Amino acid sequence: MNTSWKFPYASQRMPVFAKNVVATSQPLAAQAGLRMLMKGGNAVDAALATAIALTVVEPTSNGIGGDAFALIWNKGKLWGLNGSGKSPQAWNYERFSGFEEMSQFGWDSVTVPGAVDAWATLSNKLGKLPFADLFIPGIEYANSGFLVSPITADRWSEAQEKYLEFPEFCKTFLPMGKSPLAGQIFRCPDQAASLAGIAESNNPEDLIGKKVVIVANLEAAKIMGVESRGMILAVEKENGEMQIVTVDNSVKNGTRVK
Repeated sequence: MNTSWKFPYASQRMPVFAKNVVATSQPLAAQAGLRMLMKGGNAVDAALATAIALTVVEPTSNGIGGDAFALIWNKGKLWGLNGSGKSPQAWNYERFSGFEEMSQFGWDSVTVPGAVDAWATLSNKLGKLPFADLFIPGIEYANSGFLVSPITADRWSEAQEKYLEFPEFCKTFLPMGKSPLAGQIFRCPDQAASLAGIAESNNPEDLIGKKVVIVANLEAAKIMGVESRGMILAVEKENGEMQIVTVDNSVKNGTRVK
């Protein structure tokens, strides 16, 4: 193998050599994962802490109301998890019969989230650290604040134009009426409280199979006119444990079995 460390581009990112590496789009989230490794956690613990922190420091791309997917190499086996959300139980054909196309905004565009269920399942099956420990960095970032990164600030500004008609979005994500600039400190105590509420179970098995949307302010939701349609997600739970599947990737007679 002929390796060259000469880079043909003016913009360079030097190789990183380490026994343990956490890579993600946001440095603060990567630090959250590294903290778990330094506490004696494994790669799953690091990945989960990173994902949880990303819901805070990169809200333009992540959230506890989202989905999650994972591929894990563990003890010679490939594990896969599909944490995508399904349609709410109350949705049926009649609900959307008058629609020419699916809604892009509002409660009729929201599926049952799978992220929290996925976190709990992975922690329970493959993690080493206590479930609550994985939330510590994210809760700290939300409570104490963090410096918004440049790309996230740009995406935040774009979201501001899209969601101005949603009062709760403006209240939560547009402090002083506008999106934060790069380098500004953003705090979100309500988000810290939501994460703390999940972490306080201290037993991931309590959350497996229970996919719910956390609505911080039900009265505000009623004011927004979603009581009759959107609140379905706030009160209904979808039972059924999320499954981790394994793939037989053993090698027999020089051929890898798929």
